[in-house]
Amino acid sequence: MKSRTAAVVVAICATAALTACGDDDPAPTGVEVPVTATDTSCEVATTLFNPGAVTFAVTNRGQQATGVYLYGRSGTDFTKVVAEAADVAPGKTGDLRATLATGLYEVACKPGRQGDGLRTRITVSDDGAVASAAAETAYDREVAVELTADGITGAEGLIAEPGEKIALRVTNKATGARTVSVLDPKGKRAAEVKVEPNAKAEAIVALGGAGNWKLSVKGDGAPTVTRRFVVR
Repeated sequence: MKSRTAAVVVAICATAALTACGDDDPAPTGVEVPVTATDTSCEVATTLFNPGAVTFAVTNRGQQATGVYLYGRSGTDFTKVVAEAADVAPGKTGDLRATLATGLYEVACKPGRQGDGLRTRITVSDDGAVASAAAETAYDREVAVELTADGITGAEGLIAEPGEKIALRVTNKATGARTVSVLDPKGKRAAEVKVEPNAKAEAIVALGGAGNWKLSVKGDGAPTVTRRFVVR
């Protein structure tokens, strides 16, 4: 999966399935999740979410302009449009932004803006289902890091390939909570995981374009610490 090179502002429609927003409210940003659209596929980097703001960063690798939609349930079917991106031209990028409540949704890419679209179902949960399901999500390899009062260990000399999925497993041995962000070469956040003291957490991260990536660790009363790694 490639990194995006530009952003397109899109309209957000609020429904009962999303946190309500007025016409003057800023669009949510939150965690950024890469989506790769082609004429025959719609690949979402992760299908497991906690409630909150998310930006689906869409790259169109197909030959046709693609409309991208987020659908919620209407009865037993996923027919309720809760967010929509304007056309994403071939070779271009666009953002689909929403604030997700718990439940099931479907992300649909529509080559030529035709039909029901190529769909990927996503799950939004705040009861631990995301963490447990994440352990079963397909990934290419595990990367373990350990957080201490002095910094971060692990991921030394890590070299990955564009499009590779890693299972980032974090152990926090510091006395305070820490938040680990995975930042792409442009400083955009590709994933984020919060770890309580003396606890463990994990996230499945899809690495986009080649370049120098980094892990950024923040916590209350602690300086920001970074660990660089390479995607090539």
